[in-house]
Amino acid sequence: MRFAVREIDLFERQVRLRLPFRFGIVTLTAAPQAFVRARIRLDDGREAAGAAAELMAPKWFDKDPRLTNEQNFDQLRLSLTLARDAYIDGGSATAFGHFSAHYASLIEAGATRGLNSLTACYGPALIDRALLDALCRALDISFYRAIKANAPGITAPETRGFLEALQPRTEIAARHTVGLLDPITSTESRVNDGLPETLLEVVERYRHRWFKLKVAGDARADVERLAAIATVLDGFPDAYYASLDGNEQYADVDGVLDLWGRMKRESRLKRLTASIVFIEQPIKRQNALAADISALSKEKPVIIDESDDSLDAFPHAKALGYRGVSSKTCKGVYKALINAARCATWGPQYFMTGEDLTVQAGLALQQDLALVSLLGLTHVERNGHHYVNGMAGLPAEEQDAFLRAHPDLYERSHGAVRLRISNGQLAIASLDCPGYASRAMPDWQHMLEMALQ
Repeated sequence: MRFAVREIDLFERQVRLRLPFRFGIVTLTAAPQAFVRARIRLDDGREAAGAAAELMAPKWFDKDPRLTNEQNFDQLRLSLTLARDAYIDGGSATAFGHFSAHYASLIEAGATRGLNSLTACYGPALIDRALLDALCRALDISFYRAIKANAPGITAPETRGFLEALQPRTEIAARHTVGLLDPITSTESRVNDGLPETLLEVVERYRHRWFKLKVAGDARADVERLAAIATVLDGFPDAYYASLDGNEQYADVDGVLDLWGRMKRESRLKRLTASIVFIEQPIKRQNALAADISALSKEKPVIIDESDDSLDAFPHAKALGYRGVSSKTCKGVYKALINAARCATWGPQYFMTGEDLTVQAGLALQQDLALVSLLGLTHVERNGHHYVNGMAGLPAEEQDAFLRAHPDLYERSHGAVRLRISNGQLAIASLDCPGYASRAMPDWQHMLEMALQ
């Protein structure tokens, strides 16, 4: 189905965290969330509107310490602006045709304005999702049905025979993030909003069995931090599983091997070390794809995350010993589908994981969950519900609309609509609906128009 892009409107709203979230070199306390609203006209004259949303996280897309958070936000606004202008002038094409027509040129245009490839791809990633939402609504089909039937017209050879075999899940495990500042068993500076604050409280409330453990690049300190985490996780009788997230904090593979060796020798970490399923992007991106890491991957599979900045990144990483890659809607839905298809072709030792960028309840959360569900993932990192107080602060009508539309995914507690987690699982059957995983829309009247860069 071919269509022209008639309108693209960009909005944002401020998100304040209830708890500080430290990952890599940044401690996040607030950030804008970007919203895209797009209108398309199919070649047969039908029109429809779609939307997408994503947090504008600083110091993840571009970790240059010389840049302020505000400069990082402006980089992402610029990425959206460049993509908006390109797609509106793009004529008629399939949904994938719009993406492929602008993929390389937007990376090049971003480079001329000082944007790295990961940042340049942020804008088209959001717009592609909004266009997919609009296409699904025009055809009155779900995102799942659209991808399985290849309504977007995906022509990437890797996906041939892959899409129609996909089967979405009706539930998925939430992998809880333990940030570098998160209290483990107690804290003196409590928020006291009634929601979990320490890791112990989180596990007692949500009964997670999957965890994502952040490390900071200092092997000795990381071992002590992990030992404190193990005191909580080992205290529960059920089996647990974890990923180890380096967030580019180690300079090279030798540093990560040193950490892993210390973990294996530490008796306090015997059970936790055995629980580690994979290691996520531990090496700084300027070095991550510069040398072979097979020695580490033989210990535990290693995936790329921040280094996944182009359609060629994963094959390059595979040649260096990496075994997996992350799915994040902020990096692009088509990239995720292509990389998942590659894993299926390359064999069972290659895999995709679902990672979070503090996605917020509503469109961003639901579209990300729908994608990883369709890809067959059994667990996905979820952290936005922990660091942000659900939909608190949003208009009551908007909260009510999402709760009515997706009562399996959300609940009302502590004065706001928020993500429902039961025994560590998310129920997501309601995402199988016309459009891209949402029967509700945000309240556009209570947003700021984005200042175009």
